[in-house]
Amino acid sequence: METKLAQKNLVGSRISNESFITLFMVAVLVLLFFIAGAVVPNFFLPQNIINILTNNWFIVIIGIGVTFLLITGNFDMSVGGVIALTGVLSVYFCQGVNVSRNELANGLGLPYVVAIALALLCAMGIGAINAFFIAHLKVPSIIITLGTMMFARGIAQVITQGAQRNTSLPDEFGIIGNMTLGGTSIKVSVLIMIFLVIAAFIFERMTVAGRRTYLIGANPVAARLSGIKVETHLTALYVLSALLAGITGVLLASEFKAGLSSRAMGYEFDALVVTLLGGVSIAGGFGSVLGMFIGAVILSVMTTSATGLLLSPDWQFTLKGVVTFLAIVAQRFALDRRKG
Repeated sequence: METKLAQKNLVGSRISNESFITLFMVAVLVLLFFIAGAVVPNFFLPQNIINILTNNWFIVIIGIGVTFLLITGNFDMSVGGVIALTGVLSVYFCQGVNVSRNELANGLGLPYVVAIALALLCAMGIGAINAFFIAHLKVPSIIITLGTMMFARGIAQVITQGAQRNTSLPDEFGIIGNMTLGGTSIKVSVLIMIFLVIAAFIFERMTVAGRRTYLIGANPVAARLSGIKVETHLTALYVLSALLAGITGVLLASEFKAGLSSRAMGYEFDALVVTLLGGVSIAGGFGSVLGMFIGAVILSVMTTSATGLLLSPDWQFTLKGVVTFLAIVAQRFALDRRKG
């Protein structure tokens, strides 16, 4: 009898708590799919399912950086502002020089590739500012990143004068954001998302730097004593998060062929929500990119269902909050039962 019990415990121990939570959220996602299919008309139409899996590509991309930082026990609430700033700068750098009396139609006239590279460098600069104050001066991450979010969005608002920049752009500006796979509605942005998720998964599971990320989150003092350069690692993660937000900003600006200072309002909170839905611990040391992706799909199911039921935006926001709360409570309950 004792031998059988020991074998049963050994089998159960093969699945880590992290994998357990990921599987648990997959079960939650399947349950939500069936509930939505029962109450939302035409929910299981193929195009609707494709939209659910692809519409939140921008949240998934910025969610990668937010996930890694949250695993270390740090926040990045600046991603929404970085998206807006990068999009506006990519437009401003591309616009023709002195082509109109309207200031919003004039830019620096740089070649497209150069303009995008400079815009991404500016985004990474915001990440470097975050890292300097958080990793080196030990200022709480949520304070600094909220500040840089407002700083980045403020610069974008100055450049757009509170409006938007959408004229005097070269023809190639809107290509990458609107390019689709032949015969489908799936945009290249979705392929970029898939590539980045796979690369992040490999980094997380198969590299020394990925393991260091978890160790820093679990015990930063032990990580430092074991020889890990914690400040350098956090700096790299903050610059990476800003770069991912910058890529998102460039893709969105290309899709809409416009730089808008109010773009990506609230995206930082959506990115935080999907990471928490995916089982990432807000205390650090626990979570995964795959879980974050599942959380993003759950968020997309909720949003699509609320739209299909013709709920007002206010009720959609409330529904999102309630489901997020219930999902996180269910995660903790499941983990506590498993430990018990």
